[in-house]
Amino acid sequence: MARTALIAGNWKMNLDHLQAVAFVQKLHWTLKDAAHENGSVEVALFPPFTDLRTVQTLLDADKIPFALGAQDLSTHDSGAYTGEVSGVFLSKLACRYVIIGHSERREYHHETDEVVAAKVQAALKHQLVPVICVGETLEQREESGPTAVSVAQLQVALEGVPADADVVVAYEPVWAIGTGQVASPEQAQEVCAALRQVVADKLGADAAARTRILYGGSVKSGNIASFMREPDVDGALVGGASLLADEFAAIIRYQKHVGV
Repeated sequence: MARTALIAGNWKMNLDHLQAVAFVQKLHWTLKDAAHENGSVEVALFPPFTDLRTVQTLLDADKIPFALGAQDLSTHDSGAYTGEVSGVFLSKLACRYVIIGHSERREYHHETDEVVAAKVQAALKHQLVPVICVGETLEQREESGPTAVSVAQLQVALEGVPADADVVVAYEPVWAIGTGQVASPEQAQEVCAALRQVVADKLGADAAARTRILYGGSVKSGNIASFMREPDVDGALVGGASLLADEFAAIIRYQKHVGV
């Protein structure tokens, strides 16, 4: 089964809503000027919550073919949960995706595998595609091997998920995020293949064949093609480089820019 590559830009806590407009317009123009073929790769942007309505309006008004996603969501639909954002709200903003279980949420907000699993259910309830992040620290890698932590995290996250659910998995080795260190394509492939087997075990062979598995961790235009050559790597979750329009456009254009 052919899987359309997904290049996802996680802005993290960067760009206010005015900066977001300028960035999205520049990215769109850069891709148009380069004669990028829309549909060859799916592009998804994950702005901060305060930018979502502005970016959604811009994408609609200018018919820009980027998908919109949020960086997190609450396990609750509504209620006395100050500062949280419901999947109901995200679906009303035409969000297609939501990142769940990013290593920064796990580390700084102490989100457990069980919380991640509850958020996956909340996303699916509101027809949002969860981008389920898994990955190990260097210490965990040395202690448990390259796949054990990610496999265990994904097994919990997929508990109770229907076989026909649309999910995305993102492997982000914590030791390679923002450090300049990058997993080798072979290292990424090893883990992504193990994660696809988890999807097969939990959701079945059809789900494993269609589910996209992304690599995230110091992705740049100079290394993206080497990852995309691997059979179980279907795209990238891009952090810092997604804030640079020219660089992110080059990542999106990996097929033409570098060749695969």
